[in-house]
Formats: sequence, structure tokens, C-alpha cells
Amino acid sequence: MPQDNVSHSKSTETDPSVFFLSGISGLEAMHVWISISFCLMFTVALLGNCTLLYVIKTERSLHKPMFYFLTMLAFIDLVLSMSTIPKTLSIFWFNSREINFNACLVQMFFLNSFFHMESAVLLAMAFDRYVAICNPLRYVTILTNSLIAKIGLAALVRAVLIRIPQLIFLSRLLPYCRSHVISHCYCEHMAVVKLACADTRFSNIYGIFVTLFIVGLDLTLITLSYVKIIRTVLSLVSKAEQLKVFNTCISHLWAILMVYTPVALTSIIHRFNHLLAPHIHVLVASFYFVFTPMMNPIVYGVKTKEIRDRVRLLFRRKNI
Repeated sequence: MPQDNVSHSKSTETDPSVFFLSGISGLEAMHVWISISFCLMFTVALLGNCTLLYVIKTERSLHKPMFYFLTMLAFIDLVLSMSTIPKTLSIFWFNSREINFNACLVQMFFLNSFFHMESAVLLAMAFDRYVAICNPLRYVTILTNSLIAKIGLAALVRAVLIRIPQLIFLSRLLPYCRSHVISHCYCEHMAVVKLACADTRFSNIYGIFVTLFIVGLDLTLITLSYVKIIRTVLSLVSKAEQLKVFNTCISHLWAILMVYTPVALTSIIHRFNHLLAPHIHVLVASFYFVFTPMMNPIVYGVKTKEIRDRVRLLFRRKNI
């Protein structure tokens, strides 16, 4: 190795502002094969969500509350996947493991904040379904463009403000003297906190409180919405009407499962980390940022007739 490369390597290893992402420890030999599936899913996620955004923007008949919320969901999925997967693929392909500490904090802040925004949007979509099914005559007057904009702004403000204290605390935990190797494909919160020399109890307790408060509150309200929806659906006389009405909720229910299931699995794995191989946690956590953004536009595209018809028309024009 040339002398300047040796000196650069030594300087980065001792630089307190530089961290190293390990990728999937224990599966280094499989990195290339894992990268193929990640790359394919990432490509489908980008194409699917960009197509969804384009179709909703250009088709005036889709300028409705449900599709506005779907636009927010697609944008959030794009940010989440683009914040993690390119760096993950660079680790798999080029062994590019270095990441600046400030860049690490920014990535962590984006991931946590946009996950909370996604949770808020799923709650808003549950409210949309509740109003559409339980109060259909007031749907237009309740879910106005002004209210939708306020909901989106409130989701953004809540997500940002609730994560700022943790960001400030983590930025003051330097020096990180235990190690500079983050045992993950991205700057996962707990993986970074474990490297700090200072007392991390505040960060741990605050992180648990925020997760329980945000996810717990949103899931509780979503559940209450669906309890009322189910009661209304069951009150319909015709089975055909019941199925038709409930079918409008299927896509949203799938989105809820795809968002919250990996989070629940990651939390369980954290609690029983000593019983499972470390790479299982990393795989599950990383999989969330590529699988969910890939599946959301597919599910909504398949289940929503307006989107399906518009996409078909779009591809027919391009073939001509």
C-alpha cells in the first residue's frame, strides 16, 4: 500500500469524528448476494413511489384526501429508503464503511423523524377511512384541503420537535471511546449509543418513552377508528355492501402491518439479543427500509382502481 494511503487509513481510524459501519457482521461472505436483493427492492421502491407521486400529481381525479395522504406516505418512504440503502449498498459493493459523525447524526435524525411522520400519516389515513365510512355525507366538509395541510404540518412538527432533545444529547456524548465501529448497516440509534463513554440512561429512557408515546398513541387511535369502522360495516344489511366498504380499508391495513411489524420485531430482538445471532437484528432492521417502501406503492396500486387505471393508461401512452 502507498505511504499516503497508509497514513490516511491511520488518521481516519484515530479521528474521533469518523465512524465505521460494519454492514452485516457474520455474513460478510454473503454481502454481494444480499446486495442483489436489496438493490432490486430499492429500484422497485424508487420506481413505484415516483410513479405513484407522478400519477397523483397529474391526474386531477386523484386530488382527494385519501390520495393526498398517500402522497405523503410515498414521499416518506422515498426519504427513508434513500437515507439508508445507498450507503448500505456501498458497504456491500465497495466496502465503503466510513461515515462522518455529523452525517451519522443527521441520518439517525432523518430516520427517526420520518418514521414518526409515517406513523402520523397512517393515523391520518385511518381517520380518513373513519370519516368516509362512518360519516360519508360530511366527508367533503370535514376533510378539507386546509385540514389535510394542517395534519401534514402537525405530523412534521411533532416528528422534528420530539427528536431534537435526543439529537442534542447524542451530539454531546463525545468522545465515543469504546469503539468507532457501528455494528449495523446504518446509524441505528442503539448501536451508536452503545459506543459512548458517557452515561446514556437519558437517551435510552427518552428513546423508549418516545417510541411508546408515539407508536402507542397512534396505534391506539388507529384501533379505535377501526372499531367504529367495523361497527358501521357490520350494521350494513347486505354482505356485498359490507365487503365493498371494508375492501376500501385493505390497503391501509396492509400498510399498517408493513410499517409496525418490523418495528415490533426489532424491539423484541433487542430484548432477546443474547439468544439470537447479531446479524438477524441487522437484517430485520435494514429490511424495513427497503421492503416497506417497495410494497406500499404495489399494494395501493393493485387495490386502488383509480391508480391502477391511471398507471395502465400511462404505460399505454409510452408504448405508443
